[in-house]
Amino acid sequence: MSDIAFIRKIEALSMNAQPALKTVKKGGWILRFANGYTKRANSIHPLYPFYGELEKNIEACEQMYRRKNLPVVYKLTAAACPRDLDSSLDAKGYDYIGETSVQVLSLAKIGEKPEAYVESCHRLDRKWFDHYCRWNHVCEADQQTLKQMFNNIAAETCYMLITDKDGIPCACGLGVIEDRYIGLFDIVTKKKERKQGYGTQLIQRLLHWGKENEAAFAYLQVVRENKPALALYTKLGFEEMYAYWYRVKS
Repeated sequence: MSDIAFIRKIEALSMNAQPALKTVKKGGWILRFANGYTKRANSIHPLYPFYGELEKNIEACEQMYRRKNLPVVYKLTAAACPRDLDSSLDAKGYDYIGETSVQVLSLAKIGEKPEAYVESCHRLDRKWFDHYCRWNHVCEADQQTLKQMFNNIAAETCYMLITDKDGIPCACGLGVIEDRYIGLFDIVTKKKERKQGYGTQLIQRLLHWGKENEAAFAYLQVVRENKPALALYTKLGFEEMYAYWYRVKS
């Protein structure tokens, strides 16, 4: 598989794993809308060749987001079409932000399943959702949108909580399996429980769940500024395959 084909594959998997509330296809560009909750779910993904003039395409996309009172955001990778799109957006005053590393791990490389106190559910669970929103500071206005996004996931899911020995939740995360890949999303550890190994236990248990359910590879996305997370994923054997970034209309 070529680099471009691989990027498109992982990007498509991640869009399915974190579905927007509405998706519009404009030529080869994918426009996603989710009431403004997260840039990933409210941005333009120019993954495939488009038809027509670039200037007109950009203007038409800007108008669609403005009508919904949303900022105009492009999510770009090395597979973006056309190849000069990033420089064209830069010339139009779009800011460069949010550089993110996309990393992959072969599940053949994971060690033994670690001992941990685990609670998991294959559908969105209220306990998991409440802790995730609290730890990740999801405001009440965004919680209904997030709940709809989770409920729209069509692939196999595992909502997992790691607790201490007394059953107190300490970390949570989501695994989504499609086409033999498990995507890891929404990994968060309770603030006062950080640096105690709960995040590592969570990721390792999700990886084993993926392997037990016929996944062969894992992928995740981590912002380059998040040095502790980058160090953890490197320790677990993840390797960067490509990066993405955002262009946001000033």
